[in-house]
Amino acid sequence: MSRQLFKNRSVLESAKAMSENELIKHIQGCKRQDSKSQKWIFERFYRLMFGVCMRYHSDHDRVQDIVQEGFLKVFSNIEGFTSKGSFEGWMKRIMVNTAIDFIRKEKASPEELTAEGTLEFSDDGEEISFLETEEEEITIQHVLAAMKQLTPVYRAVFNLYVFDNLTHQEISQQLGISVGTSKSNLAKARRNVRAVLLGVMNEKVSK
Repeated sequence: MSRQLFKNRSVLESAKAMSENELIKHIQGCKRQDSKSQKWIFERFYRLMFGVCMRYHSDHDRVQDIVQEGFLKVFSNIEGFTSKGSFEGWMKRIMVNTAIDFIRKEKASPEELTAEGTLEFSDDGEEISFLETEEEEITIQHVLAAMKQLTPVYRAVFNLYVFDNLTHQEISQQLGISVGTSKSNLAKARRNVRAVLLGVMNEKVSK
């Protein structure tokens, strides 16, 4: 049994090494502007990057535009990838920044972007957990579905803070808003998401 496990592990490690070598080969090809390598990168990462951008925008056609522009930026700036970190992580940062650019472009002015920052903080001054109760009944799919009901700005702040682990200072710089606006937008987004999730829980209980 142990020999079989060792053999399976060796096969997996070998396959992983081959996959990483192939990725490196195509990254180098993209740096030479090789169209076949660009096609390989696009096809391999398209669905993953589409999912990343869907967290920021719920319109399918608009997400396609974001992803396509994101890949153009990836190929245009691939010389900047130094192989010191994850290529996938590097691509994700570009996609997130592109999604945020789209959100900003959809706002006519900086004032409109910060207009939603006039919301009050939670009464107790503490961050609201959107998974406070019955966590085992709530899946990430429920959370993502709830996020679709947020406005673009609330969703951007929520994503950057919860999923991308940015600080409010970093979010304020990314979105061009104040730290206070970032905090209040997050508080409102958490309340909205939690309200939707509580609705999901109530439906489960009533069935």
